Amino acid sequence: MIDLSPIEINGHTFLVVSVLLPKTTLLAVTSDKGYIMCGALDVGLLNEKLKDRKIIAGRAVGVRTIDQLLNAPLESVTLEAEELGIHEGMLGKEALLKMV
Repeated sequence: MIDLSPIEINGHTFLVVSVLLPKTTLLAVTSDKGYIMCGALDVGLLNEKLKDRKIIAGRAVGVRTIDQLLNAPLESVTLEAEELGIHEGMLGKEALLKMV
């Protein structure tokens, strides 16, 4: 099952994506510029093999809900995210606000 729903953070609207899979749920929150995602995101792949796409993204591990994803410190971020001032340890919702 896939669930898509809007969420507002400090007056900005983002899209929440939840994909229910056997034994796991993929979680992501996206803006027009980038996104944060659960531990399934491979930041190394984005930075290395897909570098030319200049993807702005951050990864939080150990999260099971969207609320946890928004309030968790990012474990890793892409090089393009760093260019926007997004860094490891930043809360997911803080990173999203830099993506508007």
